[in-house]
Amino acid sequence: MKGMPVQSVGHRSLPSYALLRSFESAARHDSFTQAAEELHLTQSAVSRQVKELEEMIGATLFRRVGRRVALTEAGRRFAADLAIDLENLKQSVVRAIAAGERNLTLRVGILPTFASRWLIPRLPTFLSNHPNIEIRLETRTVPFDLTRERFDVAIHFGKADWPDARMTKLFDEEMVPVASPKFRDAYMLTEPARLLEAPLLHLITRESAWIDWFALNGISDKRLLSGRHFDQFSMIISAAVSSIGAALLPRYLIETELEGEVLIPLSEAALKTHNSYFVVSPAGDVNPQVNAFTRWLTSAARHPPLAVSLP
Repeated sequence: MKGMPVQSVGHRSLPSYALLRSFESAARHDSFTQAAEELHLTQSAVSRQVKELEEMIGATLFRRVGRRVALTEAGRRFAADLAIDLENLKQSVVRAIAAGERNLTLRVGILPTFASRWLIPRLPTFLSNHPNIEIRLETRTVPFDLTRERFDVAIHFGKADWPDARMTKLFDEEMVPVASPKFRDAYMLTEPARLLEAPLLHLITRESAWIDWFALNGISDKRLLSGRHFDQFSMIISAAVSSIGAALLPRYLIETELEGEVLIPLSEAALKTHNSYFVVSPAGDVNPQVNAFTRWLTSAARHPPLAVSLP
């Protein structure tokens, strides 16, 4: 076959990096012309390399749509897998560079609000005690394959149900109703029932949280789902501080606001959910750096959240 050379692995042949790079760029741009500009090749060279790749794998990856190209279903699936594989390759190079510099990098998958509100304020202690370990935090909001995405460790919220993983529990979740002092005074929130008359802040993925909390106080009302809705805890915290509404928030995410009385508890009653936070690493992976990070996380989690009483 004429064209770019292929690399042999055993009895099978794999396409060269040049072929994969041309396909990935063309798939990302939906254009051979833009891929050629990005890779400093001619349009015909990109087209030829994609054609060779199609012949090697036995599938049509692009179809013509007027003057442009679009991925076929086979091409779409291959592009999605290849994007992960190329990212893993980049991570391998980063690790090799870090090793050459005598530094070790831990790639951590983490939820964004947990990272910014709980982990990062505590992280200087770990970095001070482990100066040879670099931390690379990457946020994820949906479940992912720990091994395929090449994360060394991840923070998981939910049940202890991550397959093929070693899980260490950090802590359970306890949610408390809070508001700014200005909001509390404006709505005279002296008892749980008065919250029924106040705007409530809801997390879109936990629409029933307020219903569950009111049930603990013997209150049921069809108005409980009304209010303002957000898809991140970080936005709800900002909204509560800005006196937009009353919020039901995990205590560990608002330690600073509680300590400074920027947010104040509206009741002693806390909602304990059925989910927990875990530190997760690939099963069977022996990594001293992951073990050190896990030990530090569990130690940090043992420190109780701030105990703030009602004013």
